[in-house]
Amino acid sequence: MAQKKKVRLSDIAAKLNISTVTVSKALADKEGVGDELRQQIKDVAEQMGYQVKKSGYTSSGSTVTGNIGILIPSRFFSPNVSFYWHIFNTLSTELLGRGYYSIMELLSSDDEQAHTLPRLLSDNKVDGLIILGQTSDAYLEELNKKYQNFILFDFYSAKLQYDSVSNDNYFCSYLMTDYVISQGHKKIRFVGNFGATTSISDRFMGFQKAMLENQLNCQPEDIINDRDENGTLIKISLPPAKNMPTAFVCNSDETAANLILALEEKGYKVPQDISVTGFDNYLPQKQTEVELTTVYIKPEETTRVAAELIINKITGQPYIKGRHLVSGSLVIRNSVKALS
Repeated sequence: MAQKKKVRLSDIAAKLNISTVTVSKALADKEGVGDELRQQIKDVAEQMGYQVKKSGYTSSGSTVTGNIGILIPSRFFSPNVSFYWHIFNTLSTELLGRGYYSIMELLSSDDEQAHTLPRLLSDNKVDGLIILGQTSDAYLEELNKKYQNFILFDFYSAKLQYDSVSNDNYFCSYLMTDYVISQGHKKIRFVGNFGATTSISDRFMGFQKAMLENQLNCQPEDIINDRDENGTLIKISLPPAKNMPTAFVCNSDETAANLILALEEKGYKVPQDISVTGFDNYLPQKQTEVELTTVYIKPEETTRVAAELIINKITGQPYIKGRHLVSGSLVIRNSVKALS
């Protein structure tokens, strides 16, 4: 005899065409659901054979709030690193469409070093947490001892196995570098601090794979830093004229724009003299007149995966644990010159 399928919150939500969090609140007798809808949800849950859990609690035992916390290290959320503001807005919109509100908290460097628990957790304001940016393994390890309903977004831990969502930085950077090589370039340098984030290190490894496959010189000491170890952007130091490459592969569009300005200050023109590529397909302000060849990974796709992952995790629904990758495609514009 086949085992009867367990009824989940998502099944009830689909039956009534409402959000999972609305069903969760109704069954937990929490505020935010009208009396008529609440009774309808309870009736349908009973008809479907839903096994009611302890009233007012999520799968982790915390009270239902209908909120998801988004924790961002403050060094990734400054005026000159606006990409994370764009991601936060897209993520908040995705969560809202699924019935959850977003609460953002910035994690200061002092709190990260002191392993201080975010206020939105200590005050029981959220059902789950998304960490956007990158924190240290030590901080994640201490957080995990007290709270497990979190995922990592746009980074991962190489030492510790946490649920995460990130771009396929390695393969996309490989594709970009291989494209630059196909345009006749052999002297190519990577721009980005290898140790700053897992995203940058993966993008360099993709760059390195393409270079080595084409039997081109690629040494770690040839990396040109664009930021310090904490992720704060710094002034880019160009190589001397005698060692100037014909192309630069940058770890982000923002870095590419800063590099182009530095090249122009030295009298170089892009792409007539030197070619430049970026990553992210995101420059909120027109920092350069050059139309940048870049990598585009839809933020809507990564935020969709992240929203599904955290909601499934906090509501006790089945999900694939571990690292989730979202790939993208090249956007070819005019910042790369084909060499004869």
